[in-house]
Amino acid sequence: MKILAVVFDFGGVVFDWHPAAIVRSHFGGDLQGFESPEALGRAIFSHADWHAFDRGELSLDEVASQTAQRLAIGREQMHALMAPIGAQLQPIATTVQLLGDLQARRKAGEVVRLLFLSNMPAPFARTLEQRHAFLDRFEGGIFSADVLLAKPQPEIYELLARRYQLEAASTLFIDDQGPNVQAAAALGWQTLHLTDPAQLRQQLPEQLR
Repeated sequence: MKILAVVFDFGGVVFDWHPAAIVRSHFGGDLQGFESPEALGRAIFSHADWHAFDRGELSLDEVASQTAQRLAIGREQMHALMAPIGAQLQPIATTVQLLGDLQARRKAGEVVRLLFLSNMPAPFARTLEQRHAFLDRFEGGIFSADVLLAKPQPEIYELLARRYQLEAASTLFIDDQGPNVQAAAALGWQTLHLTDPAQLRQQLPEQLR
């Protein structure tokens, strides 16, 4: 089946996302009692509170306060860690180049639609939209906080498909998280579980390289 639409995750696919590096940069050597930056990163960013922030159910102030209380870390310090994350997310150069190449092919008459499906808190989403002109290469997409849903909930994939009239069998979904990829595959989408952004072009189906 020919691929007519490519749906990109953002964190880990289009933008760098390294929770341990964020923690290390902010806290330095003081890991607040955790054994490693990775462990503290998981406690902050893999908890249900952060997922609720992703879904738009908690504000930045609320998630910072709840996380600070849960981890016995100062609220001001936690807010200072979280607030600038949207501005700190850096585009992955190889993915940006790929988006440009695919956009050029669409302009040349090939049917390659570019969309995104990202678990992203609203303040970070707005920052990315304002800072990165290359996002105009996407026809559209969905940020989780804007629709009160998040991957891997099937409803968010179904909403994207309805909104942009996607055919499952001709849609390729790219994500760095296994459960998100599995959810898309269960709906009949073609999928690519990306573990190394530098290898994205090589891992694409031949028709898209």
